[in-house]
Amino acid sequence: MPSPFPGMNPYLEQEDVWHDFHEAFLPQARKMIAGQLSEDYLVKIDQHIYIHEPPADQRVFVGRADVLVAPRQPASGAAPASVAALAPAQVTLPTMDVERISFLEIRDRRDRRLVTVIELLSPANKYRGPDREQYLGQRGELLASSVHLVEIDLLRGGPRMPFADPIAECDYCIMVSRMETRPRADFWPLQLRDPLPVIPIPLRAPDPDTRLDLQTALHDVYDAARYGSYIYEGSPQPALRPDDEAWASELAALAASERPGSA
Repeated sequence: MPSPFPGMNPYLEQEDVWHDFHEAFLPQARKMIAGQLSEDYLVKIDQHIYIHEPPADQRVFVGRADVLVAPRQPASGAAPASVAALAPAQVTLPTMDVERISFLEIRDRRDRRLVTVIELLSPANKYRGPDREQYLGQRGELLASSVHLVEIDLLRGGPRMPFADPIAECDYCIMVSRMETRPRADFWPLQLRDPLPVIPIPLRAPDPDTRLDLQTALHDVYDAARYGSYIYEGSPQPALRPDDEAWASELAALAASERPGSA
């Protein structure tokens, strides 16, 4: 059963749902894109890796950090040894959280050169901090290169990516930056009730664009992952505007009532 929302489903933005949705959406997008491409192209999944080390006051060290000096036992009848044996202590390194966030690459099959990058943004990309700075650095390199960039933002939380021009107020947005037309780029500002568009995925000239139907991809992932069986037990994060909250609650209640086995 597809998502009951006409566009993005805000219940997918919950913290305990989003990463699973993100990692399921990109393989589905790859399948849809690859089915339209000639054999001249490859579509691959790669990952950004973000390493989060806890603050100094939250780091956990376990084990004895002192150095144990154990005297060597003299052999029977031998004089006592003048040199002690240095035994190693046991320590545990501080715990670190490693976050892996997938993205898509379209490459030329002949020389493996990168043609297009497709990013589905995550909280790590959007919220201020070292992860966002790392992503912005990678984004800047792509925008200065001969690679097309497609950036899909289906999260209401966090600041938008930087643009030279002011952008319209929106809940979600998509950008398609073609290397031939930079610094100009195509931009789709979307509200919660707007359907997700079919967007172009640029390739190498003179090959025509392929297309990605974002709404169909979302419905396919929603159905395959059976999100309707549990996501409506929580609430959209961040909270919806008052004028959208009642509307979304009605759709969520309808979806919950249509689950198999519901009363």
